[in-house]
Amino acid sequence: MENLLQTSDKSRVRRGAKRASYEKSAVFSLVDDLKTAHIGFISDGRAIVIPITLWRVDEHLYFHVANKSRLQKLLEAGEEICVSLAETTEWVMSKSAYHHSVNYRSAVLYCTGSRVVDAAEFDKAFEVIINQIEPERWQHIRPPNAQERKATALMKLTIQEGAFKARTGDPVEEAEDMQLPVWHGTKPVCPYHQ
Repeated sequence: MENLLQTSDKSRVRRGAKRASYEKSAVFSLVDDLKTAHIGFISDGRAIVIPITLWRVDEHLYFHVANKSRLQKLLEAGEEICVSLAETTEWVMSKSAYHHSVNYRSAVLYCTGSRVVDAAEFDKAFEVIINQIEPERWQHIRPPNAQERKATALMKLTIQEGAFKARTGDPVEEAEDMQLPVWHGTKPVCPYHQ
């Protein structure tokens, strides 16, 4: 397994390039942690972005849609889609409005795909995500039946190229702002409230 994503002018990070990574492990960790992505594609000349549950088995990404959906048809026709994932973990609070920021992880991936028709691969892909959510759950539940398999199109994506980008750490401050009597630092995006 090659450990770097393929890149081109389309996927190479230009703004904030020092925060970019092309390591597959960073992307795979984000997919495994979030399991939610946005998929962008063109349909009838219009840009469409939809949120979707997305998971990984080895180097492939999987999601499911209703059989005969436009996204399934697009992939089966050989078209490329764009998959975007983002996680914001902290607000970065600065002494200046300009330097407020966020700490985050994100990825943009360009993928092609196909429908999974093999029953063993179909079950294995669903087993992986269900067991990631709750270990060993698959062995206690009913597997998909024939009607459910017919209604569901499980799509398998191959990452053609992409990039990962992240920010961590404290705010950037200007020396002249350090005397301002205002707190600065990081705070969780979703703090626990009682």
